[in-house]
This record gives sequence, structure tokens and C-alpha cells, in this order.
Amino acid sequence: MVTRTFAARVIAWQRTHGRHDLPWQNTRDPYRIWLSEIMLQQTQVAAVTPYYLRFVDAFPDVAALAGAPIDAVLAHWSGLGYYRRAHHLHAAATTIMSAHGGHFPRDAATLATLPGIGRSTAAAIAAFAFGAREPILDGNVKRVLARHRGIGGWPGAPKVEAALWRAAEEALPRRAIEAYTQGLMDLGATVCVRTNPHCDACPVAADCVARGEARIAELPSPRPRKALPQRAVRVLLIERGGEILFEKRPPLGIWGGLWSLPECALDDDVLATVHARFGAQVQLRDMLPSIAHGFTHFALTLHPQRVSAARWPAHAEAPGMVWLTPADAHHAALPAPIKKLLRSLVGQAAAW
Repeated sequence: MVTRTFAARVIAWQRTHGRHDLPWQNTRDPYRIWLSEIMLQQTQVAAVTPYYLRFVDAFPDVAALAGAPIDAVLAHWSGLGYYRRAHHLHAAATTIMSAHGGHFPRDAATLATLPGIGRSTAAAIAAFAFGAREPILDGNVKRVLARHRGIGGWPGAPKVEAALWRAAEEALPRRAIEAYTQGLMDLGATVCVRTNPHCDACPVAADCVARGEARIAELPSPRPRKALPQRAVRVLLIERGGEILFEKRPPLGIWGGLWSLPECALDDDVLATVHARFGAQVQLRDMLPSIAHGFTHFALTLHPQRVSAARWPAHAEAPGMVWLTPADAHHAALPAPIKKLLRSLVGQAAAW
């Protein structure tokens, strides 16, 4: 018979078996907690850790982040994906400095008004930094609660999400909110995982509905499947004297604000496209192997085409353009697949 509450068991388990040595733990600094929560959105701890450490070293506090150019922020984010998070971080830091005197709001409701901070992230920051008693509901916690309470359906559906929020609110403890919040995160990340969960190590397995009814594999329900759209684009490696031309992408859309290669449609005439856009006369070189890259809502295939430019019109130089060697470009704010492409070229410098 279960004699302790759900929260009490989670808290006791976290203190003994939870994670205690992550680089953003053991602090009340809302800046570091906020940064980690944003980085951990849709990204696993192992991938986040090195980025977090480098980011904090470059931008040690909210004032440093707000005062940094967005290009520097994106360069330190490059490769972590979901770049809109980096734009939101920079915008939120600016708002904190201008509207809140450089101090983080202490309540979740105000935190949630900052760019890129939703209800669950705001609650986590408020709990860890200020001890606020607020429910969280990130992806891992949705899975824990859906299984334990037997809540069916896709968690992204409004009615299902509302039921999960009610469950999260009902389970809140009166004390030790930090240990409970961390415990829920740890439980979903290390025990109640998506496939092959470790139910024998779960502190709340005794009254878990999914376990009792043999519904673990079906809860929570997956997102309704849709055919993933396929897109393809030609990227141009316009080379001049050992350097490659990069263009800054628009602030909105995929890879917003990053430096990338000029693009054109697969059936476009490359020479005519380059001349029309830049007024330059170039020569075609070899095609490079295509690169597949997946996004949440579509799959993209890049088809790299090398192009040589003996001369480049002076009028074609613009603030949104830069010439870099592949080695130098590695340190710029580039999309991950473009960095992958350039790494393959570094060893071929002699062929330029």
C-alpha cells in the first residue's frame, strides 16, 4: 500500500538517486538557471553541457549577454540548433536590463512575459532561483504524469495538456519545491524514459496507472503522424583566393541571423544566378556530395556547388556579406550542416 504522496516519494528519490552535479545546479543565480532551461529545451543534457560552459564563460551574466552583439551570441550557439532560442535569449536579456533594472523577475507570471520563456520554463526558473511553488510541465514531466495518472492522448492536444497541468498542480508539495522540481526532471530523463523505462527503479511505480494496466508503451500517445515535407536547395561555395563567400540570413526563418552560403533552386542556372545577384563572372567547378538535414517540420537536402571567382566586383561587397577561409569560418555563427561541409573542405585546401 502506498502511504506517502507522489511528491514525497519523488523528493526522497531525487535526494538519493537524482542528478546533483550538473554545471547549472547548486546555484540560485537566475541567469544561469534561465540559460540552462532554455538550452535544455528539445536538447539533451550531454549535448547542452559543453555549450553551456562556453556560453557562460563568454557571457557570465545578463548584462554581458545584453551588451553583446547578436552575431557573437549566435556564434556561441552555433551547432546547438533551434536558433530562435538564441535570439530570444538576447532579446530577454535586453528586456531585463531595460525594463527590470538588470534583475530577474521573481515570480513566474512576470518571467513568462519575457521572450522565449513559457509557463513551464518560467516555473522552473522561479522554483530553482527563488523557491516559488509552481508546477512545471516539460516534455519529460508530461511523460511521467501521463503514465502515472493514466492520461491518454497526445500531450500537445489542448484537452490533454490541460489535464496534465491539473495533475501537475495537484501533485505540488508544500515544501522542498526545488528537490521536487528537479526530481520530476530527473525521473523523466533517466528512469521514465520513452522506450524501455526502468520501472524497477521508479519511486512512484507502485501506483502508476500505465504500469498497472500494461499501457506503458502507449502512454503518452505520440504526435499524429504526418508525411514530412522534403525540400532541396543548391548552396553555392563561391571561392576567391582561398576564401568562400558567406551571406547573413534574415533574422526570421530557419538559421535566422546566421552566416550561410548563397542559395538557389536546383534547376536555376548557377552562372546566370551569380551574375544577376552579384554582377560577377564566375566558373563552375565540381559538385560536392549532398547533405541531408532534418528540421522539426521538414527535411532539407543541400546540394553544394563549387564556383570560382577570379575577380569580384567592388560594388557587390555589402555589410551582409563576408569572405572567410574554411578554417576561419569554423569559428563563425554558421548552421551545423554548413560547418560539416566546411570541415570536409579544410583538408582539401591544396586543391583551391
